[in-house]
Amino acid sequence: MLSANAFASAPMSEPETAAGPEVIEKAVIKPVFGQNLFSGFRQAEFKGFNPNYKLAVGDKISLQMWGAYEAAVKLTVDAQGNIFIPQVGPVKLQGVANKDLNAVVEKKVRSVYQKNVNLYVSLDATEPVKLFVTGFVKSPGLYGGFSSDSLLAFLAKSGGIRPESGSYLNIELKRNGQTRAVFNLYDFLLKGSIEQVQLQDGDTLVVNSRQGVTYFEGLVENPVQIEFNGSGVALGQALEMVGAMPEATHVRIARNQLSKRSVEYLPLADAKSVLLNSGDEVTVVSDKMPGTISVVVEGEHNGQAIYVLPYGSTIESLIDQLQLNQRSNLEALQLFRKEVAVRQKEVLDISLQQLEQVTLSARSSTDGEAKLRQADADSILKFIERARQLKPRGQVLLGDSQKRNDVLLKDGDRLVIPGQTVLVQVHGEVMFPNAMVFRKNADILDYIASAGGFNQKADQSRLLVMHQDGTITNIQKKGGWFADGYARADIKPGDEIMVMPQVDIKSFQYTRDVIDTIYKVALSTAVVAGL
Repeated sequence: MLSANAFASAPMSEPETAAGPEVIEKAVIKPVFGQNLFSGFRQAEFKGFNPNYKLAVGDKISLQMWGAYEAAVKLTVDAQGNIFIPQVGPVKLQGVANKDLNAVVEKKVRSVYQKNVNLYVSLDATEPVKLFVTGFVKSPGLYGGFSSDSLLAFLAKSGGIRPESGSYLNIELKRNGQTRAVFNLYDFLLKGSIEQVQLQDGDTLVVNSRQGVTYFEGLVENPVQIEFNGSGVALGQALEMVGAMPEATHVRIARNQLSKRSVEYLPLADAKSVLLNSGDEVTVVSDKMPGTISVVVEGEHNGQAIYVLPYGSTIESLIDQLQLNQRSNLEALQLFRKEVAVRQKEVLDISLQQLEQVTLSARSSTDGEAKLRQADADSILKFIERARQLKPRGQVLLGDSQKRNDVLLKDGDRLVIPGQTVLVQVHGEVMFPNAMVFRKNADILDYIASAGGFNQKADQSRLLVMHQDGTITNIQKKGGWFADGYARADIKPGDEIMVMPQVDIKSFQYTRDVIDTIYKVALSTAVVAGL
């Protein structure tokens, strides 16, 4: 027998571990809360102006007058803060709100033209401004924009705040050496509020250094570092930011400020008022003793689809509750487990990655050899891409072991009871993959012949037979097919004959790696995938 356990399955008779806190291993570097604010930052296209925008030197005004006096001009607010209208004179606009622009200009014009003159005034463009962005940002420097832009746009242009040292809570806007405003980006991230300040040419944005930080991991929606000002932050307040998951029950707090590292373990409900200090590491866990598990039962039986069992139940205790029928084939019982499927996927991905590296790193000594290897590489890479899309079944092979009914079930397991059948399936590299009625005296070649025989891509040197219980028999050709009886393998009703593909590549450098990977794919997914 070629056991798929060697590739995929977990031990079956090994006792289950006792339940304990569900703890996620701490990552080396935790992202900072708000760090994604500047990744892929998009500044809205500048099309209009805020009604409360106050005009400044350099802004451009569009003026249209008609009636007794006609004019269509563009004017610029000069260094004295005025625009000059012919036949009218200077109009003071510096500091005037955009919404009041038309009224201020009209009042001045009416002092000269009281009748028969109409006008319309609009803000055409603002003078670009340049801001210094410094402090704990990724790329301090001088950056251009518009006075109506938000500080987020200028921070994004500087690469954003340095997550390992910059503060999201203490960002100063300085004007003429004086602090004009202080920004807390957590207010924007959590509440959507941020002060809108009209920027001026020569302003400076200073990102100060962060003060305190604590780390969160485990059963939280955002496993990040939390920044805070002052001596500490309440655990409950911090949890509102990171979001504790519903199944969380306890917190483990590792204190790092003292000379000796200490650990506290508290119920979540009683710990929300606990004060966290800078450097503390908080792990949110679920410390629950499992009471029951659910197991899905599929296939030939007359009972329910899902069974709720006490924690620690075995296959035998579940079988006692099943309502079997005449078609139930308990000898071929199948058990599928999520964690086994995950492990199979990990192992398969490693094999595919190694094959990909070997394929891409191969060197050639001549141009002719390089062309042959390029053709081989293209074929292999396409196979790798297809194989990555396949999902392992996650089957725990029970076989005919006397202890198979002692296997402990886990929450989410899926038990399949195959039905009694008289069919044998042939698939893979044959002319017409099909299912056919079992014939007592037929050998493996008879079934392949009934499927049209081998196709041109078939590897006739080795065949796989997958039995109903998931175990696999590897049949190898040694000399003539009938010389040693290999072709007369014990084919049973319900078996699947898998004809594997041959590795048709010009260079033999990859042959062993490709063959091994093809068989690993077949063992874990029950799918024949060829080049």
